[in-house]
Amino acid sequence: MYERILVPLDGSEVGEAALPYVQELAASLEPKTKVEVILLQVVTMRAHYVASGDLATPIPYTEKEMEQIRDRAKGYLDEVAQRLRSKGITVKTKVSTGHPAEEIIKAAEETQAGLVAMSTHGRSGISRWALGSVTDKVLREGKVAILTVRAPGKAK
Repeated sequence: MYERILVPLDGSEVGEAALPYVQELAASLEPKTKVEVILLQVVTMRAHYVASGDLATPIPYTEKEMEQIRDRAKGYLDEVAQRLRSKGITVKTKVSTGHPAEEIIKAAEETQAGLVAMSTHGRSGISRWALGSVTDKVLREGKVAILTVRAPGKAK
């Protein structure tokens, strides 16, 4: 069955909605099947905006600022990984930079994941159209099985 489960996280409680399902799946497969969970966070902000009157100008982050952002992401993933390890789950972490859906698909291929388990914000209508859906793109373009979990109590 699934030997590697990729879990994309964005640092939010909503993003962690799939974790209980991953824990349960890993527990049900062990010890017959060795399960490895790979936690992924994609760093997407490559610029911040400086307002000047009615205009906002994008200013790229410096390499030092990007390194700090990646370090914070790694620290967050390490905290989540420790929670899973305390339950006996084998965990690796990965931080990448780019567009979330593309990086999730790429990481699934690189790690040879059998399953991508991710939460969805549950947007629909205009908010989905305006903000896009990382989950939707991964579902349409990914090549592995996907488990999606809608975060409880989130509006559509």
